[in-house]
Amino acid sequence: MNYALARAEMAAAFRLTAREDMHEGVANHFSLAVNDTGTQFLINPKKHFSVMKASDLWVIDADDPSTMEGNDAPDQTAWGLHASLHRHVPHARCAMHVHSTYATVLASLQDSRLPAIDQNSAIFHNRQVVDENYGGLALEEEGERCARLFQDPSIRTMIMGNHGVLFIGETVAETFSRMYYFERAARNYIIALSTGRALRELPEEVAELTARQMEADVGADQDVLDGMRAVLDAEGLDYAA
Repeated sequence: MNYALARAEMAAAFRLTAREDMHEGVANHFSLAVNDTGTQFLINPKKHFSVMKASDLWVIDADDPSTMEGNDAPDQTAWGLHASLHRHVPHARCAMHVHSTYATVLASLQDSRLPAIDQNSAIFHNRQVVDENYGGLALEEEGERCARLFQDPSIRTMIMGNHGVLFIGETVAETFSRMYYFERAARNYIIALSTGRALRELPEEVAELTARQMEADVGADQDVLDGMRAVLDAEGLDYAA
């Protein structure tokens, strides 16, 4: 892993999440494993997403709660949710949790599944899980329970009922791209529902084909992140500092 690049990509993800209005100020957390076992990971302090820098990110250890101590330390929900993921889900090298508007609206519905009604939503066909058992703040016990829902490696999106949404991936780019497209797909779905008209849901075979085609597009996730980072770079922003 290129450590400096990893920090820069994480910082860019925070800035871009704020720009897309998917953030919640200083709340919510992104994490990225930096050792082979995944127990040591980067995570954000209590700092607004729009001004996050690469050098701001903390390294904490999922096996050592003392690494959470200090000024501006991440809050206890960061430990409860992200430490549990990095401790128990090997393929969760990166994790991003937000309360973005449309995903959270979806998470508040009786049926919180995102159906494949367009190309973006087809990305998540058979690749999402709905957590219907919200149990309060994502402290350690709640985090452990959520981590158990990610044991199937094909499931990398969790719609957290009555809460928000959680994404995991192998890289920052993969995870950010998944979060970005999910919010856009959720927005389209909520707007479609608001018309009161019947939805045209894709047939199973077409939705699954589309999901596989998107997965086979190697490099697409990195293209998304790099393209959006280029906007930050063109503005001379200091996120990578």
